[in-house]
Amino acid sequence: MNQQVIRLGIIGLGAMGSEMLGIAAGHPEFEIVLTTDPVRLAPDGVPHTPDAQRVIEHPDIDAVYIASPPSTHAGYAVQAMKAGKAVFCEKPLAIDLDEGAEMVSVAAELGSVNALNFVLSDRAASIEVGRALRAGEAGTVLGVEVRLLFPEWPRAFQRTAGWVAGREQGGFLREVASHYLFLTDRLLGPLTRSYAQITYGPAAETAANVLLTAADAVPVRVSGQVAAGPESYEWTLYGSRASYRITEWGRLFEGDGSGWREVTLDGPRGDEQTRLTEFARAVRGEQTTLADFSAGLRVQRLIEGFHL
Repeated sequence: MNQQVIRLGIIGLGAMGSEMLGIAAGHPEFEIVLTTDPVRLAPDGVPHTPDAQRVIEHPDIDAVYIASPPSTHAGYAVQAMKAGKAVFCEKPLAIDLDEGAEMVSVAAELGSVNALNFVLSDRAASIEVGRALRAGEAGTVLGVEVRLLFPEWPRAFQRTAGWVAGREQGGFLREVASHYLFLTDRLLGPLTRSYAQITYGPAAETAANVLLTAADAVPVRVSGQVAAGPESYEWTLYGSRASYRITEWGRLFEGDGSGWREVTLDGPRGDEQTRLTEFARAVRGEQTTLADFSAGLRVQRLIEGFHL
């Protein structure tokens, strides 16, 4: 797959699928060949079918972007890889652990290009923290803390996706905490669960208090709550020389004894546009910042383990 333009099929036209469709339509490295969704139609002029199999089997499609509900990810991804297509999938990797493992196994067996859309994979803030860690600027890493607050779940932009509210496929641990677990795994090594206390409402979780351990016995704490208050997302790495905090999905602060100072970041912030460009690089056989299915499986095993 070395041609300049990558011929793309899109499965699922919910919030994320529709956003990526709009970006891909204007991206110089992609051509939209066919989209599919059992309910939603593509915009006028965009080829569409209600049958996902037509996307998977289409002879003129090089790569497939999967934005359907999580329980369908494995089925579509495995079929697409066996059809010789590169796959860019929304997280979580899957819901069933055996299906997630199959996705990883098939990708390895076939040598398929595979990527998972964790938003912190190419955020400028995440990349800068990685650089600072490698340079020793944080000193000894003493711990990581993730704090999440949602005044309502699901969030407004996800209300039409019924599965997001349910315990079977949704909840804020899979939808949000997974991004921060991926980042922690990438920066500090594989995570091991020590303790998890989850409170459920009528469907998905309403509160979570999780303790994990990263490499070198670094403690990691994740707390999330559906409660009154401003929606907030906060990831903090504590170091002996300097600490780093990412808020609002991309603002970076560096802290020491004198307080927190926002870090000015160079280059693009990182978004669906830049990750689609990274996927194009992956299809061309180049190194990228994207997560692969193996990273997604490590996160999936943690998240599903919390729900036991």
